[in-house]
Amino acid sequence: MDKAKLKRYFQFLLVVLAAGSIYPLIYIRTGYQQTVLDVFGIELSQLNILYTALGFTFVAGYFPSGWLADKFSAKWLLAISMFMTSLGGFWFAQIPSYGSVVVIFVLWGFFSVFTFWSAHMKLVKLLSTPAEEGRFFGILDGGRGLIEAILAAIAVIIFAALIGRGAGGQEDPRGALQGVIYMYAITMLVVSVLVAIFVKEDKDEAKVEEVKRKATFQDFKEVFKNKFVYILGAVICMGYFVTWSQFFMGGFLETSVGVSAVTVATVMMIFVWMRPVGGILGGFLADRIGKINVVGGSIALASACLILLALLPRDVNQVVFFIIVISAGLFIFCIRGTYWSLLGDVRVRKITMGLAIGYISFFGYLPDILAPQASNFAFGNFADGNAAYFIITAIIGIVGVVMCFVFKKVTQNQPPLAEDEEVQLVESAE
Repeated sequence: MDKAKLKRYFQFLLVVLAAGSIYPLIYIRTGYQQTVLDVFGIELSQLNILYTALGFTFVAGYFPSGWLADKFSAKWLLAISMFMTSLGGFWFAQIPSYGSVVVIFVLWGFFSVFTFWSAHMKLVKLLSTPAEEGRFFGILDGGRGLIEAILAAIAVIIFAALIGRGAGGQEDPRGALQGVIYMYAITMLVVSVLVAIFVKEDKDEAKVEEVKRKATFQDFKEVFKNKFVYILGAVICMGYFVTWSQFFMGGFLETSVGVSAVTVATVMMIFVWMRPVGGILGGFLADRIGKINVVGGSIALASACLILLALLPRDVNQVVFFIIVISAGLFIFCIRGTYWSLLGDVRVRKITMGLAIGYISFFGYLPDILAPQASNFAFGNFADGNAAYFIITAIIGIVGVVMCFVFKKVTQNQPPLAEDEEVQLVESAE
């Protein structure tokens, strides 16, 4: 393997490390919700307010993050995002007042989307060659899941080691939670330094003035008029809606099928490990049989699993449900690992790539707002809310498959962009 390729791969690894380490602390409630409530002395409703504010900050930040990634160095945006999110973590570890925690969450929302999201996606796109796009985006999501799983395991070890070190042998949830928070914050700080040192600039100095000159209304107009942007936004939106069903799998097994809590935890642990498997497998398949074929096929298969879960008689052997749930996880993470690889077919110039990513993300991640409303409708109007939600999601998935066919049809005969519009990061790495 030549030196330039090794440099690209190492830079890509650092981007994956950044993507896998920036969000676990923000979503610390996933594994430590009750501890957070107890240590900070807040109610669940107050915690939900924090995450609602975080969600709106995310949605508001996706689109302008694209403009930011085109105007400034994606490498430094990544490094600053990791550094500032880390500082928020160190502040959070001091167990401040609720008002301060609100400020911390707003800062996290700002630096984990506005300055981070499009920048890290753009770097992956620029670091990959056209033949590698599928596997790079697949490895990005699968590798992110693997990093999150490893960090979660380390967090559990730290928490278990510190929980019993209170005065008089009493439990010390405050100290244990602080240990977990410090671990995540230090990890982000280290990654920010590594990104700053080793990731190459995505624009050489000769391009800086060009970027400043071209970051105008014409660039916005160019992206807004690009029909491929809207179709890809629809594909990601439908695919992401299907992936949202993962948050209902455990509840379905426990309440609808009658599986014990311990068994549900075991099945969902296997489900989570489908993320690195599905993401990486989907990425490699995308480079071999076609990116849009893998995305559309994965949406179709995941939707089929949801229909089976909803319609199978509840007295069927529970192992059958376990197999379907785990299979759904594999297809769900294939979707997540490959739909962004379609970015290479959208005919967007490198100089407006970040803007396009932000605009597509705005539409693509609307399920963060829409899916909870769909679940409220399903659980409020049907006896088996889980089954109803799965059917609704499967229908949306079918629409997503149709959108994949549309995307394939409108992009398959498009000529490549002119060579002078394709400035690859690989050139600066050599």
